[in-house]
Amino acid sequence: MTFKTLDDIAPASRTVLVRADLNVPVQDGQVTDATRLVRLVPTLKELASKGAKVVVLSHFGRPKNGPDEKNSLRQVVPALSDALGAPVAFAGDCIGKPAQDAIRALEKGQVLVLENLRFHAGEEKNDPAFAADLAKLGDIYVNDAFSAAHRAHASTEALARLLPAAAGRLMQAELVALSKALGQPQRPVAAVVGGAKISTKLDLLLNLVGKVDILALGGGMANTFLYAQGVDVGASLAEKDMADQARAILAKAEAGGCQILLPKDGAVAKQFKAHAPSRIAAPGDIAADEMILDAGPATVAYYGEKLATAKTVVWNGPMGAFEIEPFDAATNAVAKIVADLTKAGTVLSVAGGGDTVAALEHAGVADAFSYISTAGGAFLEWLEGKELPGVKALEE
Repeated sequence: MTFKTLDDIAPASRTVLVRADLNVPVQDGQVTDATRLVRLVPTLKELASKGAKVVVLSHFGRPKNGPDEKNSLRQVVPALSDALGAPVAFAGDCIGKPAQDAIRALEKGQVLVLENLRFHAGEEKNDPAFAADLAKLGDIYVNDAFSAAHRAHASTEALARLLPAAAGRLMQAELVALSKALGQPQRPVAAVVGGAKISTKLDLLLNLVGKVDILALGGGMANTFLYAQGVDVGASLAEKDMADQARAILAKAEAGGCQILLPKDGAVAKQFKAHAPSRIAAPGDIAADEMILDAGPATVAYYGEKLATAKTVVWNGPMGAFEIEPFDAATNAVAKIVADLTKAGTVLSVAGGGDTVAALEHAGVADAFSYISTAGGAFLEWLEGKELPGVKALEE
């Protein structure tokens, strides 16, 4: 994987267009989770300190028919300013005179946010004319939005080919971490994959069994694999129509030397709610009106023993219904095992996608992992082995 970084550009007195991901949760006009903004700060500060005019491009929400207040990036600017510890200017459009005037008024070392890219249909259509209008605004392009790299949009793909392009520090960190995890990993490699359904992670599972040495499954998808092996899972969430696909994954894993780990026991209950009466049961010892809501202690011990043999661990998805107690126990316990192995220096751990970040934060171990991606869809597509257009454009 070869790409230019901020070390390879000379931003002084230049206008640098930074593709960021400012698509953060907002409620009543206030940003409720500024994680993505905080992670963007190193790139913005470095460019500003080197004397660049820093112009931030981003999408926000899913506007349908042009501009609307609900999807305006104006409401994100105060939170970005707080994270940066410096004033951030705003332009009422991302192309044309409003953008040009705002950039002209910018001093070296200052930061400007342009209005939502998706207010123009050309963004999601990867329209060359829209990308050309964006390119007119700057001298250098920096992509720091790995979370949007799986989309071939004008600001992530076409624009990278029109200006000298480099990866920002966040994009660089993501690509380095992902390369270490599955590109050229230290073996053995273990993947922990949880979540509700295998139908949403079929490509991911098929790719992983060809790349990892150990695949530990949890959540509802593990029930589908148990069912596919003839185990009665009672009223548990299981995609019974996916049994053939589950068996195909098991066969591919066996042929490729990948060991798939399935639960040896589970916490079962008759109701899906917090503190519902529950018991620990082995697969096959589950009543018709009971459902598996978490992995059990024997499973945690078994998975922990296998993970201790790994040098690299990739994590996506929880072990059970981690949002409700006591069915967060296995996710918390396995996460702590990986965190402890990471702290001991025996494992490189990379996690991301969907509920993963929330699950690891809930377990109190997010800071102990080697790297946690907040990218969601892009992280999953990378796990699936798919080419990410925003990354490919930087590599070229």
